[in-house]
Amino acid sequence: MRLSTAFGLLMVLAACQPLPRNDDALSRAATAPTGQRMPPMKLFAESRGGRGQINASNADIARDFLDLAFRLESGRELPVLTRFEGPIRVRITGNLPSGMATELDRVLKRMRSEAGLDIARSSGAAGITIQAVTGDQIRRYLPQAACFVVPNVASLNEYAGVRRRASVSWASLTTRSKIAIFIPNDVSPQEMRDCLHEELAQALGPLNDLYRLDSSVFNDDNIHTVLTAFDMLILRAFYAPELRSGMTRDQVAARLPALLARLNPGGEHRPSNPLNETPRAWIEAIQSALGPGASPAGRLNAASTALKIATRQGWSDHRRAFAHYAFGRLIQASDPDSALAHYRSADAIYSRTPQTRIHRAFVRAQLAAHAIARGQGDEALHLLNGQAELARSHENAALLASIQMLQAEALEMSGRVSQARAIRRDSLGWARYGFGPEWAVRAKLSEVAALNPTRSGG
Repeated sequence: MRLSTAFGLLMVLAACQPLPRNDDALSRAATAPTGQRMPPMKLFAESRGGRGQINASNADIARDFLDLAFRLESGRELPVLTRFEGPIRVRITGNLPSGMATELDRVLKRMRSEAGLDIARSSGAAGITIQAVTGDQIRRYLPQAACFVVPNVASLNEYAGVRRRASVSWASLTTRSKIAIFIPNDVSPQEMRDCLHEELAQALGPLNDLYRLDSSVFNDDNIHTVLTAFDMLILRAFYAPELRSGMTRDQVAARLPALLARLNPGGEHRPSNPLNETPRAWIEAIQSALGPGASPAGRLNAASTALKIATRQGWSDHRRAFAHYAFGRLIQASDPDSALAHYRSADAIYSRTPQTRIHRAFVRAQLAAHAIARGQGDEALHLLNGQAELARSHENAALLASIQMLQAEALEMSGRVSQARAIRRDSLGWARYGFGPEWAVRAKLSEVAALNPTRSGG
């Protein structure tokens, strides 16, 4: 299940908000705020595979595999490993948004080439059914979910009639044969794609998310939006011939060392560096701070609790940085100076390892926004140096567009108007993919422009 939250988003407007169903901004040429016609929506190039490197040791990956495969997000233990046995076919139904079939074909191609799965799209019988529905329909059943996956049903109507029965409990499965994924059709193209990646991966393999993972979509911080090299290795291991549905945790654990040595020989020589377990109290505090439903005061209290727990745990990893980042986001409007201090703390922690460079890009954007608000254009450009390329390599169009818009404001402040105009125009195509319709792109442009104190009324 992908949470409908602010996790991983920097100043991103409408990332999970419904788009008007009669809005054709995704397919027509819109008008930019400056009066010229808005450029077409940009798309990422065909995948070349291998999102990032796998820097963990096989010993740590084995532990991660077991916790991902034998535990639900709620913390409930699963008795046996379950997976599809045999070829996997996927079909899509419902009111499909533009681009959904293309995005599905792209991720299926990656799963075949990078994870070695026998998986393909089908117009007939299929083990996995992806149904495009509205966000409201999804939230009717799971208020905190942007999208979700369920076993032993093929439609939302079917799920409605059996959702309280044991048949749709993952803990009751001994193998997987029929699974439904519910994807919103009224969100931005990026949010739709992100849901496809995470929910399809969970339909096939891990049902858990672990905050200790820094290079995976199986982490509710939503920093990674497309499947990574680590995720593909986990899926390849899930469907390795050494494993099968019905195996217990101990049986899988006994086979993992040799299995991972075969699939990931480089991990045999890396030193083990296991992070401690993430306390349930920290997870719940973060979800309350950034999830839907809580009051502003409740969010702030929850974020403060998460930061205190991280401090007591003695963490110096990305989880503590994320707690600083989340707290900064929540106090930014009321106490910008304190928010800036928390962003700097997060930036310092993220800077320690190359695995968290993309995490750092989110924080760097916030630091650059503060620099622009203080009239320090050159400082903002320094902070943003290289961040657009990181966002592009991780296929995060919302982050990329936001960084480019910030760069444009900083360039204007530094007197480089023509360069600013070119970068801002380039950002619009990415913004149409990351944010969706024209009104959302306009809102984002206005939000960033309002940071600039040199503008009239800024």
